[in-house]
Amino acid sequence: MGLGFFKALCCNNSQHEIPIDSSDFSPGRPRKQTYEDHLHDVKPAPTSQAQVGPVLGRPYVDVTMMYELEKELGRGQSGVTYLCTEKRTGRKYACKGIARGKLTRKEEIEDVRREILTLQHLSGQPNIVEFRGAYEDRQNVYLVMELCTGGELFDRIIAKGNYSEKEAAALIRQIVTVVHVCHFMGVMHRDVKPENFLMTSQDDHAPMKATDFGLSVFIEPGKEYKEVVGSSYYVAPEVLRRNYGKEIDVWSAGVILYILLSGVPPFWAENEKGIFDAVLEGKPDLESKPWPSISASAKDLIRKMLAYDPKKRITAADALEHPWMMVGGQASDKPIDSAVLIRMKQFRAMNKMKKLALKVIAQNLSEEEIKGLKQMFRNMDTDNSGTITLEELRAGLSKLGSKLNESEIRQLMDAADVDKNGTIDYYEFITATMHRHRLEKEENLFKAFQYFDKDNSGYITREELRQALTEYGMGDEATIDEVIDDVDTDKDGRINYEEFVAMMKNAG
Repeated sequence: MGLGFFKALCCNNSQHEIPIDSSDFSPGRPRKQTYEDHLHDVKPAPTSQAQVGPVLGRPYVDVTMMYELEKELGRGQSGVTYLCTEKRTGRKYACKGIARGKLTRKEEIEDVRREILTLQHLSGQPNIVEFRGAYEDRQNVYLVMELCTGGELFDRIIAKGNYSEKEAAALIRQIVTVVHVCHFMGVMHRDVKPENFLMTSQDDHAPMKATDFGLSVFIEPGKEYKEVVGSSYYVAPEVLRRNYGKEIDVWSAGVILYILLSGVPPFWAENEKGIFDAVLEGKPDLESKPWPSISASAKDLIRKMLAYDPKKRITAADALEHPWMMVGGQASDKPIDSAVLIRMKQFRAMNKMKKLALKVIAQNLSEEEIKGLKQMFRNMDTDNSGTITLEELRAGLSKLGSKLNESEIRQLMDAADVDKNGTIDYYEFITATMHRHRLEKEENLFKAFQYFDKDNSGYITREELRQALTEYGMGDEATIDEVIDDVDTDKDGRINYEEFVAMMKNAG
């Protein structure tokens, strides 16, 4: 286990309320789609400037007069974020559209207003996204913010592969800086987690910025906070006890630091109830591998950030002054020995013929063979739509204790989504989850070969391949050329059974 495990775990999106026995955590990062795909979600409409919106209390604005909304960048619980271009200057921004139809309760409207106020309040501070403005029309509320083009922080860590304590210190320093700035300015974040930090550019040394303040609140002295909010792996014990303050943000940052150094979360179980029980017990393991090889100074900081009693927990300001955290401090340059990306090759890109052949095999498996996979599919298909989205896949794998990292999850999605419609249907799911151990059965391989070899000639011709791929919208000449070139090893222009089996058993 390593950072890959962490990445699969860190993608649960937050809920405004987390029941202690929750089993329905919402998914995190969505698949990318175009703006046009979601016009029904976020569709700007020309409006009269004289009419006042109920959310912002300001005149309606036609946002498309100022910004051109383009491709989708992300989809969260509260809205859809798009790339947008300011027409006057040509500058690129991120625009989050929140459908007013989803704001059915007074509390939900208040949440949006509070997020806007928080962004306005914090904008301009280091490591916090710049806020450009908020607008409202009859259909939506729009939040326009700084565009961060470098992707998620931990995507970069996974791509890097190896990292040292010193590099980990540089990353966590920025996260704790956000917490410190928030607390200093009277804001409790309440959802400190890796998905909420984006790199500002593709540059190796680009700074990162916090991008989501949807659960943040302004700190009121003497007030008892009781709402159970946040994300399961990062939630502090006092949140689960429904009596907490700003110290919860330091705990969450401490969990991130623990994961950075060890590759696994400090509190983990097979389900949310188990995770919460582990958090409430509050005893992180700092003895097992790799902790003996990690500096005493790093472990000292983690103990202080994960102090069970919030009154004894180190503050964000003091954490920034900790010797291990400080620039030029005690963090070692020695790479940490963790199993980074150990499963990256599980779902490497396959040619489209192999993907389709695997689906044929999946459709011919017995009920007994797929009983466990069938239940897994049901667990992941949380909206009972009969298909699994990227969000549901990520959330479902996390619930099931998956050790796959984010790259592997995306590769799984790509491998399984044979028809490229952006979701995984039942047999596509079985395809991607069974193919490693079902390819040894000769009858499975023969049935798949027969699917392509329509005339039972013993060969798959170019036309038969085209016919099969066209059914799934993949019958273009370039794809056919690619498959023939890859599989037809004797170069006779057709694929015999031996060549087909070799392709299916190949790791790629």
